[in-house]
Order: sequence, then structure tokens, then C-alpha cells
Amino acid sequence: MDTPNLEDQIRSLPTGPGVYLMKDRAGTVLYIGKAKNLRNRVRNYFGKSADARFSLRFLLPKVRRVETILTDTEKEALILENTLIKKHKPRHNIDLKDDKTYFSLRLNPAEPFPRLTLVRRVKRDGARYFGPYASSQAVKETLRVLRHLFPLRTCTEANFRNRSRPCLNYQIKKCSGPCCGLVSAETYAGLVQEVLLFLEGKSSQLVELLRRKMTAASEAL
Repeated sequence: MDTPNLEDQIRSLPTGPGVYLMKDRAGTVLYIGKAKNLRNRVRNYFGKSADARFSLRFLLPKVRRVETILTDTEKEALILENTLIKKHKPRHNIDLKDDKTYFSLRLNPAEPFPRLTLVRRVKRDGARYFGPYASSQAVKETLRVLRHLFPLRTCTEANFRNRSRPCLNYQIKKCSGPCCGLVSAETYAGLVQEVLLFLEGKSSQLVELLRRKMTAASEAL
């Protein structure tokens, strides 16, 4: 291992799922990864059976600190990993900025009833883009979680314009039914705002917004 201090850090790391950030002496983030067991994963970089990838030969000698963020599940770790890579842009992570083989999430708040879609190309069209995602598993899981929590429509523009009855997604509460006038534009805009807060990582603001909605609903009873 690099230094006794680093050994002590690794020994004290948590064993749950989450994200780890490798930093140099100045505190610069060099690499971000996710793990089911944070301590075991980080230890594997420095042990006798260490990861033999060529790029790590340049990374590991620079590492002086390892910080971790615990998550409740591996799926949450996937989402958080991508968010942090996008934020810090570590030089030792794969540069996905212009790689069109990876997906991003697109949402255009200017549309009357926006939907979340997966796209490979980021355009300058006024829409909001989130990503790119380092793995297809991460982006699919993010989309699944969002559709479970926030019932935005998923149908194409053609289906949206021509539908006269709500679809199956409405029946199973995964869509609010804007195609048939079953949700107001104002209420739908609130859902869009919540999705944006989620994707921007503004969890405290989202929790406060949901708390106010619950209070208002309780007072209306």
C-alpha cells in the first residue's frame, strides 16, 4: 500500500454499499467508483491481487486519501457515482463528455407536458440533459426509479396527441394521464420540478417541497 496512513484509512472504511472518492495530497478528486462493499473494493486496489488495469499504474501512486459516501442500496450508488463523476470530472475516470455511445436523460421543461427520454446525442435545443451515464444499467435504473416516483408520461408525441383513453401506465399509477386531461398543467409542472430537483441532486429542496405538499394535502382533508 502507498502509506501507513492510507492503510489506516482503508481499514476504517465502511462495509456497506456506496461511492468512494480517491484524492491526491492537495485534495483533488482523482477517481470515483461505486461498490457493494466499500472497504473490500478499495482494499482490492492495493492488495497482492490488485486490479491490473494499465491506467491504475498512474493513479494509485498519487492517492493519499479515500473518502466514501454510504448509500442504502447498490442502485443508489450507481446513480450517485454518475452524478459525482459529472460534477468533479476526475481525470482517471473515462471521459464521457462527447462519447455518443452513452446515454443521457433529456427533459424539456418548455413543453406543455414534458417526458423523460433516453438520448445518445446532446443538442442545443433548450432542453435539459443529465448524464452521460457511465453504464446502461445506471441510466436504466435511474429512469425506472424516476418513473416509479414521478408519474410523467412516457408516450410518443403522436400517441399523446391521438389517445382518447388513458393507457396501462395510468392504470398502474406510473402516468398521471395528461393525454386525457386527467391532470392539470399546474400539477404536472410540479412533477417536472420534482424530477429536476432529483436529477440535480438537490435532495434537501425536494424533501422540503414534498413536505409542503403533504402538509397542504393534510389540511385539505
